[in-house]
Amino acid sequence: MGIGRIQSPRIIRIGGGVASESADVLQQLGLSKPLIVTDRTLVELGHVRRVTDVLDAAGIAYGIFDGVIEDPTDTCLDEGLAAFHASDYDCVIGLGGGSPMDTAKSISFMSVNPGHVRDYKAPTQIDKCGPPTILIPTTGGTGSELTRWCVITDTVKTEKYNLSGLAAVATAAIIDWEFTVTKPWRITADTAVDSLTHAMEAYVSRRAFAYTDAFALSAMPLIAKHVRAACMDGSNAEAREGLMLAASQAGMAFSNASVALVHGMSRPIGAHFHVAHGLSNAMLLPAVTEFSVGHAQSRYAECARVMEMATSSDNDAVACGKLVEGLRRLNDDLRVPAPSEQGLDEHQYFDTLPIMAEQALASGSPQNNPRVPTAEEIIQLYKDIW
Repeated sequence: MGIGRIQSPRIIRIGGGVASESADVLQQLGLSKPLIVTDRTLVELGHVRRVTDVLDAAGIAYGIFDGVIEDPTDTCLDEGLAAFHASDYDCVIGLGGGSPMDTAKSISFMSVNPGHVRDYKAPTQIDKCGPPTILIPTTGGTGSELTRWCVITDTVKTEKYNLSGLAAVATAAIIDWEFTVTKPWRITADTAVDSLTHAMEAYVSRRAFAYTDAFALSAMPLIAKHVRAACMDGSNAEAREGLMLAASQAGMAFSNASVALVHGMSRPIGAHFHVAHGLSNAMLLPAVTEFSVGHAQSRYAECARVMEMATSSDNDAVACGKLVEGLRRLNDDLRVPAPSEQGLDEHQYFDTLPIMAEQALASGSPQNNPRVPTAEEIIQLYKDIW
């Protein structure tokens, strides 16, 4: 077994209602004035108030930047940086889904690192840390609260940048599934499949090791068991708690084993066509799995077995076939559209395939895949899912 390299937050608190401990976490870390980074929808839903009421009761001053957009851009990051520098904040709280959490991470490390965020895209490791970051997820999908990764879109180059390193690891994570009961069907489905993709790709990644395997193998069955129930009934506490736990476990898995081809191909779809990240993952997952299974048959077979898509009596080849079929059936049940059904312009989509393939390979993620693709094979996969 090779050497495993693990990075994770110093503090992790997880459970229903744990957001009430936000002030305690700040005080434990000796922090006194956070900038809360979030979006306007979460303000309107009352999620931000759940945290600010706790801070008010503890006499902790704070500011709010609620200008985060879906798939945050470099200009959104610049606005957040300006908000951070406008007062004497000593830390950043990222409250929301992947977009606010990734923006919060980026505000922290870009406040102490010079230049443009594109200067730090992977494989560069961003190890000069900014002020502490406390992350509070509200969707249970990205796992960003436990990862060493974040993603920012370049508005000039139309490219999503993978950003990673010690500086992108939160100081603390406060993981409260009660935030997720307001999630609608589409977001519930997309974030769950995002988590599933994290877990599966971490498990089959060329960089997987025993520590990450444990998290991945725990996350997959939780998602398979609970995602349909959570979509059908948003107030299902058991399902919501299971998906939030799985999202964090999958985040820990892929943070340290890396993602692979699905994510490499997903980011360009989001950058060029503004498809939600989890949805673009879902569009790709069955086809990319079918493309890859022959190169890590025992690993993919185990994915099928732990999710009960295959049985222990199925040999690896049969289990892999059942996995691909099971993922397609999951997409059907979760109403995942093909790109052609999402309103994308067909000519623009096919004209953009070469640059999307180039950006996918440049991200480094496809090189972790069991079957490392060529640009031509990536283009064909994009065509296959259309």
